[in-house]
Amino acid sequence: MRLKDKVVLVTGASGGIGFSVSELFAREGAIVVATDITAPPSPYPAGIESMHLDVTSESEWKSVVSDIVKKHDRIDVLVNNAGIIAYEPLHELQMKEWLQMIAVDQTGVFLGMREVIPVMRKQRRGSIINISSIWGSAAVAGAHSYHAAKGAVRNMSKNAAMTYVADGIRVNSVHPGFIHTALTDAQAPELNEVVIASTPMRRGGQPIEVAYGCLFLASDESSYVTGTELVIDGGYLAQ
Repeated sequence: MRLKDKVVLVTGASGGIGFSVSELFAREGAIVVATDITAPPSPYPAGIESMHLDVTSESEWKSVVSDIVKKHDRIDVLVNNAGIIAYEPLHELQMKEWLQMIAVDQTGVFLGMREVIPVMRKQRRGSIINISSIWGSAAVAGAHSYHAAKGAVRNMSKNAAMTYVADGIRVNSVHPGFIHTALTDAQAPELNEVVIASTPMRRGGQPIEVAYGCLFLASDESSYVTGTELVIDGGYLAQ
């Protein structure tokens, strides 16, 4: 019960990392509000509340946060997980594609923090976990907009950590490597094979392996951890 009675808001929770985070946190005693624009393919376990949230929408963020506070009187943990991925190189990137990536992967994180931080400041405590990527710290050819957004999440997290440390709010980013999810399963197999072959452990990770890292950052066990990057990548960035 490492998160007993903590109120947690998770975005992008209908599958992959978000679903695993929601499920694990609930098992550890949290009151989990799982949000997404779609319902999960299989029902959430008992005890997890579900709400619709388009992370690019200011009005939906305000409504969701307001509803959670009205019902539970607090938000202890925010996991900004919702995201998309694309692989266009800069010279082929269309404005529509650029704006969509930034809206979901970067602006969604900004809106989430902006709505939740005032709640946490009143509480004088809170943990924000922003899901970035190894591509937020290193680069491969192509995927220009994804690199831009995930790199921004990395530094946005550090900025918020320093800005609100006196309010008792901790902000950290998590940087997964290749993780087996519906998102990566839909990619070209040869693309996945290249990344896995470049990973020292020679395998992809599982969502639950990222969820356990998030559990540490959400719990009071990480009370002296803020502004850091937790890399969960099978050794990729250590090369």
